Amino acid sequence: MNKQSRRNFIKNAGLAGAAITFPTIIPASALSTHAPSNQINIGLIATGRQAIKVNLKQFLSMDNVRVIAVNDPDHWRMQQAADIINNHYSIDNQTYKGVQSYNDYRELLQNKDIDAVMISSPDHWHVPQGIAAAQAGKHIAMEKALSICINHSKALVDSIVENNVHHRLDSEFRSKENFSTAVGLLRAGAIGKINKVIVGVPSPLNGSAPDPQPTMPVPEELDYDQWLGPAYTAPYTMRRVHEPKTYDVRPGWMRIDDYCNGMITNWGAHLIDIALWGIDKEYESPVSVEGDGRFTQSLWNTIESFNLTYQFADGMSLEYIIDEPYVKFEGEDGWIKAAFKKPLEASDPSILQHDIAPQFKNVVSDKQDFINSIIQNKESLEPMQVGHNVYRLCNMGLLSIKLGRKLNWNSAKDKFENDNAANTMLYRPFRKKYIDKSVVDWLEKYQSI
Repeated sequence: MNKQSRRNFIKNAGLAGAAITFPTIIPASALSTHAPSNQINIGLIATGRQAIKVNLKQFLSMDNVRVIAVNDPDHWRMQQAADIINNHYSIDNQTYKGVQSYNDYRELLQNKDIDAVMISSPDHWHVPQGIAAAQAGKHIAMEKALSICINHSKALVDSIVENNVHHRLDSEFRSKENFSTAVGLLRAGAIGKINKVIVGVPSPLNGSAPDPQPTMPVPEELDYDQWLGPAYTAPYTMRRVHEPKTYDVRPGWMRIDDYCNGMITNWGAHLIDIALWGIDKEYESPVSVEGDGRFTQSLWNTIESFNLTYQFADGMSLEYIIDEPYVKFEGEDGWIKAAFKKPLEASDPSILQHDIAPQFKNVVSDKQDFINSIIQNKESLEPMQVGHNVYRLCNMGLLSIKLGRKLNWNSAKDKFENDNAANTMLYRPFRKKYIDKSVVDWLEKYQSI
């Protein structure tokens, strides 16, 4: 409810001036799919920088959504989120204290009032939490990057399909006007047959790699062992996790391979997705990848520069490099370049004047698209199968650089051709602590796939 509709509810119910209470929360599953009163109840799994600065704000702005629960192993962050939500739902001078806080994400998933979850945890947690959410029957919006290895990502997609929940990879770039317009122009044939795509992503953030870090006392508000979760134990130091009691600095875990693949999958989740969307290969993998790159050599050890070339079965090539963030499509009749926070460009201005189909105009936000998919019982604009294909392409390039050779992909077998070392790297062993047996059993099936 927005403030006006909440105020009207209290007035109509004869509760004005009384201590504030809200009606019993009704899960959407109990309502008609197309009922105009349909409300989606959201639980936030992880309340870090992205959750607070981006995801939560969008959900709180929607009249047919209520955020009713939060979880984070950092209890200070969890309390910040709870306070923001409670303040948002308060009316005038009357305080609402209805949001529920859970120390363990599994307890949140047991709340039957929750229809959907927004998972904003570090990347190494995405798949275990996503599978658990699917098994609990919750619809899932998932922060990018989808995973830290290809077969974990595949396991998540298969679990989502088996449990028949709605889902969306949480990249907002399909909702940005210049990117959706670019794809609309490509579909309209504005540059003819596309031969090549170039994707640039920015270099790693947070400055230069830190010197060796001392082991530090764990902040009292952080359940560090639970934060590690499926990652194996490591001594606590601030730059491994995130700076305490602030959201102003990008966390160090984004530069550590145990928890994240780095910018190759982080920004790649945005711009490789736009590239595949544009060339109509959202569900198609390249047949080969080769290139080179360089890794940070310190506590931070993710890839910091790369130059990759992918080939598709039809001969189309995709170049993926560290540069400014953009996607450039090259066709028989010119080129179109869509960049982050810049106007759309083309080899000839007349290319941009082509009419485009309605679905590429005024695209709704990623969060609204997710909610619409639940209420209208339809596929989201970026389903998790697409997210998996995007992640797989990015990770294929990472593995090619790590192994120092060209890799060939067999889509029919879902593995690399004649490369045992590369196929071994499709799956990562994980620590089973804080993960229910049903999730462990599901994930372990993908070790030999």
